[in-house]
Amino acid sequence: MSNTFAHSIMIQGTMSNAGKSLVVAALCRIFRNEGYRIAPFKSQNMALNSGVTLDGLEMGRAQIMQAQAAGIEADVRMNPILLKPTSHHASQVIVLGEPVATMKAQEYFSYRTSLIPKIKEAYYSLASEHDIIIIEGAGSPAEINLRANDIVNMGLAELLNVPVLLVGDIDRGGVFASLYGTVELISKSERNRIKGFLINKFRGSLELLQDGLTQIAELTKIPVLGVIPFIERLYIDDEDSLSEQLITVQKKNPLLHIAVVRLPYISNFTDFNALTHLPFVQVSFFESREEYNKNEFAATTVDLLILPGTKNTINALLWLRQTKIDTLIQRLAKQGTPIIGICGGFQLLGDVIYDTDKIENTEFDCVKALSLLPVKTIFTKEKTHMQVTQKLPNIKGFFKSFSHCEIQFYEIHHGKTILLEEENSDHEIHFFADDCILGTYAHGLFDNDALLHTLLTILAKRKGSTIPEYQSYSALREQGYERLAEVVSHSVDIKTIKKIIGC
Repeated sequence: MSNTFAHSIMIQGTMSNAGKSLVVAALCRIFRNEGYRIAPFKSQNMALNSGVTLDGLEMGRAQIMQAQAAGIEADVRMNPILLKPTSHHASQVIVLGEPVATMKAQEYFSYRTSLIPKIKEAYYSLASEHDIIIIEGAGSPAEINLRANDIVNMGLAELLNVPVLLVGDIDRGGVFASLYGTVELISKSERNRIKGFLINKFRGSLELLQDGLTQIAELTKIPVLGVIPFIERLYIDDEDSLSEQLITVQKKNPLLHIAVVRLPYISNFTDFNALTHLPFVQVSFFESREEYNKNEFAATTVDLLILPGTKNTINALLWLRQTKIDTLIQRLAKQGTPIIGICGGFQLLGDVIYDTDKIENTEFDCVKALSLLPVKTIFTKEKTHMQVTQKLPNIKGFFKSFSHCEIQFYEIHHGKTILLEEENSDHEIHFFADDCILGTYAHGLFDNDALLHTLLTILAKRKGSTIPEYQSYSALREQGYERLAEVVSHSVDIKTIKKIIGC
């Protein structure tokens, strides 16, 4: 189906984590299955989960997920502005896939209106190539302290002249108050843009909800276009630190135990999705020695420890020392426990980190790291972001079975890592193993089915066991998109939504 210009609709929420991202993904898959050329769009995204497009540009993971749902390649135009928090008060600002500065909140609020031309250009360029654009808002449109110069909620809806659906999360309680309050706190012109409510994450009998649906429609003159049931675990990438995937879910009699240090400003935790879905693997996230000791594997030893990525490696190192998790990691390494560090985790495993250009920290020029790998990291202003396909080199030690395995991954990081004894900073290392310790800049490492199978096999063999058959994460994720689309299409008035869109 071809149009000269796309029709659009915007999905906003009464709060963060109301389910906007998944509603957009569901509509992308529903309309894609109907034959429409469809694409997601979010003008501004704040998240520590990001990915890289085929042309090496960085964008929010949620829009990458939505592009997968739409059956198309991720494109940086789908998320022209990405904010990656580096502290409680500042974020790295990424515009059309490239970092431009690290700004404090007030500085960014003054700066963001200058980005409107880039937002419009990205949107209209994308719209010229598709039939439908599903736009996602951020947070809530009723954050009245942030309404001036808004570029992501009602400000964007008015700028692009698009209709809005408002999503409320009933699982948290107070959904009718949040819907009504949102409508009352926005202007009349903005209120007129809301063409329907969607109530999300409902558990229980729909009959008991009916009176509330009728009353909220009467009070606001806005119809409820659907009640989406609570969908148990979908194997679809999450957007931010509210993710339930960072909560330890206890499994019955797991074969393998994997511990992940929940570092401050943990980034790209989608790296672990391929592990958490496995029924025979217990993945436990911890952020204190006490929390680690509560896990059942602590009485013996963990089968694998993972240090994830973080947006602030130096602060994460200081935090490791403060919590004494640094000595726990070093003790496990001395015991021969396999350890994998990814991105910032790789940098932490090295001997020293230099930051003379003050990329991450204004206090230290260099800090001593965990000294578990004979490498050093030098932070530079240039940021690496690229997709990679490569065959791994010959590897010695515990991870020798990875040798010559071809993998696909993406890199997003500041800093160059080189061998400790080398002075030539042009000789970068992206994958390094020493005995039972492995460091890599490869995000998405475990998404490689062959490498993951090899890893699980050697971990089980170490315990004198074998792994059972399991379904790949990529297959489960595709099933998740279809299941999401099926549930939403049966619980939402898609026919009316299509009329609102104009298709």
